[in-house]
Amino acid sequence: MESFFQLSKRIYNTSNLREVRRLVVFMLRVCLHYSALKKLQSDFEEDDVLRQVTEYYPFAYEQPTRAFFYHRSTFDERMMIVRSHMSFLRNRMRADTFLKLYRGTALPLWRGLQCMGKNLTAELFFEPGQRKEGILSVTLRIGMEPLYQIIFWIAPSPDDRKYSMWIGAMQGPNMADAKEVVKQATKVCHSYRTKNLVLYVAQAAARALELKHIYAVTNEGYYANNHVRVDRKLKTDFSTFWEEAGGHKTIDPRFYELPLVESRKTIEEVPTRKRAVYRRRFQMLDEIDAQAAEQMSTALQG
Repeated sequence: MESFFQLSKRIYNTSNLREVRRLVVFMLRVCLHYSALKKLQSDFEEDDVLRQVTEYYPFAYEQPTRAFFYHRSTFDERMMIVRSHMSFLRNRMRADTFLKLYRGTALPLWRGLQCMGKNLTAELFFEPGQRKEGILSVTLRIGMEPLYQIIFWIAPSPDDRKYSMWIGAMQGPNMADAKEVVKQATKVCHSYRTKNLVLYVAQAAARALELKHIYAVTNEGYYANNHVRVDRKLKTDFSTFWEEAGGHKTIDPRFYELPLVESRKTIEEVPTRKRAVYRRRFQMLDEIDAQAAEQMSTALQG
């Protein structure tokens, strides 16, 4: 079994002075929470699959020690998140698929339309750079480039203790021609906004995983302030978008609860001139549901 110092050298790049500082801070926090972290390590080491996951993903031991996931999260809460997420996937997902996810191999969810000569696709994916906001993501891509990402973790609901999806962040495009790409993708997707599209895929993934609720951080719940501009105006207004998507406030002001199924207008409610577009949109969304359910069924244990 590796020592936490050995783990820290795999987590941090010691050729970078800033990373060396983080390594020192990590080791100090390990000393403060040694018993709990050692128990987590022992539990993961006892299971061969979880042991292999943490060999490639040592950040599972770092995440509880840092102020990640959501604003004012505690060490105990972060420990519960890591343990719950990994245990759920270990029990529900085929071992080979689970291992591949944390070795950088995506799980396809939807292969959609052509946009600007490139494929629009969606997948389950994770990379260590996303670990501040979650432990897995639904990524909408155009070609190889990420267009939108919903970063989340899986943990029990505070009400009925059933496993749920918890969205820690939604990230938009980071490319030179982002506005034009989003405009063209929206047009291709029958006037359906790309950020709504990635949320729809996340809802389909949650249902395929048989999760019972979806929660999402509000502006108040986001773990950091990098969604706020220097003039204190929001770059990303999480709360407004969750409300537009049918979400409602919870007792905890840091989270909204979102519907597992997006509400749709009936075709009779749509103005006559728009019905053809809506029919094509609904057909696209039905295809997302079908593809996500089929892809996930092959990834889950029987």
